[in-house]
Amino acid sequence: MSPFKVAIIGAGPAGCTLACILGRESDVQVTVFEGESSVDTRAQGGTLDLHTDTGLAAVRRAGLYDEFLKYARFDGEAFVVCDKKMKKYINLKGNTSEKDSRGRPEIDRVQLRLILLESVPKGNIRWGCRLQSVDDDLCLHFEHGVEKGFDLIVGADGAWSKVRPLVSSIQPYYSGIGGMDLFIANAEERYPDLHKMINRGSVFGFSDGKALMGQQKGDRSLIVYAWSVRDQDWKKTCGYDLKDPKAVKRAIAKEYSDWAPELMKLVEVANEDDMIARNLYMLPVGHRWQNRPGVTLLGDAAHLMTPFAGEGVNLAMKDAINLADAIIAANKVGGMDALTKQVKMFEEDMFVRGTKTQLQTKGNMDDQFFTPGAPRTSIQNFVVRGVTDDMNAVTAYFVGFLVRTYFWVWKIFN
Repeated sequence: MSPFKVAIIGAGPAGCTLACILGRESDVQVTVFEGESSVDTRAQGGTLDLHTDTGLAAVRRAGLYDEFLKYARFDGEAFVVCDKKMKKYINLKGNTSEKDSRGRPEIDRVQLRLILLESVPKGNIRWGCRLQSVDDDLCLHFEHGVEKGFDLIVGADGAWSKVRPLVSSIQPYYSGIGGMDLFIANAEERYPDLHKMINRGSVFGFSDGKALMGQQKGDRSLIVYAWSVRDQDWKKTCGYDLKDPKAVKRAIAKEYSDWAPELMKLVEVANEDDMIARNLYMLPVGHRWQNRPGVTLLGDAAHLMTPFAGEGVNLAMKDAINLADAIIAANKVGGMDALTKQVKMFEEDMFVRGTKTQLQTKGNMDDQFFTPGAPRTSIQNFVVRGVTDDMNAVTAYFVGFLVRTYFWVWKIFN
């Protein structure tokens, strides 16, 4: 039988990982359709921490681990959770090498995507192909015309997926959190005090339903998030011009007027030529659908969540590994029945994994933004959720008891 023809919609980390593995390990004919005109059409976000059993496993499977190490930042594992007065509740140091790593090295999203893109067989990515819709007969309607004849369409096209309506009527909903993304260029030289505070990693400050978070990127710049609980239409009702950087800074300074000066400096010195206002959206926890032959989803298209567990890209890249395995197994047998069976098993497994990660992420979000007195009142839940994620129930119970006891005693003296 002829090898399967697979259309992947979206050349993000998940779509590229899937295309890379299929290209390396099978004769499946893969076409990746990407709406952007080129790889550098727009900024590709901040920094990502890849985890051993998911994101890093995908990098290894794609044969890219040595290339990844050229850009990985093990010192980026430095991590602080504090309150608005800079009282630290978590204070983890970064590491100097792979040997000492906690298994969560950082890499800029743009660099990860470039590594993956360069590994996809030449000619398999078609740029400037923006999907408009998909018919019930699985014809893909792009701005340039119609493409058809694929055995499987994979929606790796993110939050507002054009493929998702084929299998689910559910759309993302507003998480209740929005705010500004800010940037500080060349912080190491220009603002050594901020560089020292961030310590090449991340500082997450939470209080009063608000967050100020700073992360170092590989180019020595800082990305700063000023996010808080607010109405969905805040961009229209905020009362200031979101395109006026000085007005934005004044508004943030007013909103965070009682925050520590060292945290507020992240806002004060931010670049005035690059600010992004955004709302955070999510799909319902446990989102799932009935299998439909010839179509599936992965990554944010399947289980969009907020970034408060650092798991989104890791889950998506694990999806790509598992879907590649399913397609390769079916390709060896041949026939649509085999493909449908394998994809359905992939989806059922993804639903379980996705729900688990969605619960962790939503729990972290609720702890830090929607719990009065956070982080002091919720830090033990935040830590327990993180450290017991892969433990069996008995071990998790005892570890959870120890963590909660530690923080109960710590709070007495701090």
